[in-house]
Amino acid sequence: MAERMRGADRRAQVLEIAAREFAQHGLHGASIETIAREAGITQAYVFRMFGTKKALFLELVTTAFDRVSEGMLAAGNPATTRTGPDALSRMGARYYDQLENRTSLLLQLQGFAACGDPEVQTAVRGRLRHMWQVVADTTGLDAVTVKSFLAFGMLLNAGAAIDVDEVDEPWAVGIRTRIQPGLFEHITAETNR
Repeated sequence: MAERMRGADRRAQVLEIAAREFAQHGLHGASIETIAREAGITQAYVFRMFGTKKALFLELVTTAFDRVSEGMLAAGNPATTRTGPDALSRMGARYYDQLENRTSLLLQLQGFAACGDPEVQTAVRGRLRHMWQVVADTTGLDAVTVKSFLAFGMLLNAGAAIDVDEVDEPWAVGIRTRIQPGLFEHITAETNR
């Protein structure tokens, strides 16, 4: 028999289990039956908490994106008012630290993969827009620099997804190399006309 949990604790437990399931199998491959079984509850109870499988997926995906955006915002806005490349460097360091949460990164990738669904596409588009705004507004840098920074982040996500840390080859070493301060200083709208 499943142990008795408070509603908030049960919800947190299901979200943790569901995050792993959706990160591994995506929106269409994940199983609510598997999530419910691991949580020791019925599928009906999962649906009562979240409504639909897609609603549960969307909550997890948006949370994964927001975790990254909030982390970069916190890193980019210290007590000082430095912006520009200094803020970008702090954001990059925070992002690199967040690569350890592979489940969260896989959820972002699963969100992109499920964008054939208009509702998922709208949600992912909104979270990517928010991430862009966090970087652009905090740093005050031009669109080309913001784009370059986020592109590096996507490559790091892909590297984390394929466990690039487990590969001892030059290309893998290159992917996991930390981005040093100043890398983006030469990438501007002026230099990319």
